Amino acid sequence: MSYGLAKKMSKDGAKFGTGQLEGVIAPETAAHAAGTAALLPMLALGIPGSPTAAVLLGGLLIWGLQPGPLLFVEQKDFVWGLIASMYLGNLAGLIVVLTCVPLFAAILRVPFSIIAPIIIVICAIGAYTVHNAMLDIWLMLLFGVVGYVFKKLDYPLAPLVLALVLGDRAEDSFRQSMLISQGDVSVFFANALVGTITTLALTLLLWPAGAKLVERIRHG
Repeated sequence: MSYGLAKKMSKDGAKFGTGQLEGVIAPETAAHAAGTAALLPMLALGIPGSPTAAVLLGGLLIWGLQPGPLLFVEQKDFVWGLIASMYLGNLAGLIVVLTCVPLFAAILRVPFSIIAPIIIVICAIGAYTVHNAMLDIWLMLLFGVVGYVFKKLDYPLAPLVLALVLGDRAEDSFRQSMLISQGDVSVFFANALVGTITTLALTLLLWPAGAKLVERIRHG
C-alpha cells in the first residue's frame, strides 16, 4: 500500500520499478514501522498485531509474563528494557546495512540469467515444503506467468500481492462479523471509531474509480 501511494504521489511515479529512490524507501519504511507497531497492542492489550508478535506473546506467557496494562507497572524493567532493545536493534541494523552496502551492490552485478534460475529453484523449494505437493509448484509457475502478463499490461502488482496475503484473513474476519451481528451490515458503523475506519477503507477502495470518473467528466 505504501508503494502504491508513493507511486501516485511522486512526480516520478512512472519510473518506479527502475531503482527510483522513493519506491525503495516507501515500502521499507512501512515494513519497519509495521513490525514495531505490531508490538504495541501485544504489550498494552495482549493482542498480537502480527505472527511475529504472536510468537513473542507465547514466549512472554511461558516466562510467566502477562501482557497488558499492568505489565508496565509490575514489570517496568522488562518493558523499558524491551523498548531500549528496539532502539539498539535499529542502530545495529543501520550499521550492518551501511557496512554491507558494497556487498549488496555487488550482487546486482550478477547477470540475470544466473540469478533467475536460482530464484526459481528457491521459490519451488519454498512452495513444495508447505504441503509437500507438486501442485503447489505448478501453481507457483502459473502465478509467475500471470504476474509476467500483468507486468507487461502495466497492471500494478502490489495490490495483487496484498490481496493474496490478506484475502483469507479479511474474508474470515468478515464472516465472523456477520455471524456476531446476525447479518446486520450496520455493525461496521456501530460506533465512531469503527465507522471512521470503515469509511476510510471504502474511500480508499473507491478513490481510483472516482478520480477517473471525475477526470473523464472534466475532459468530456
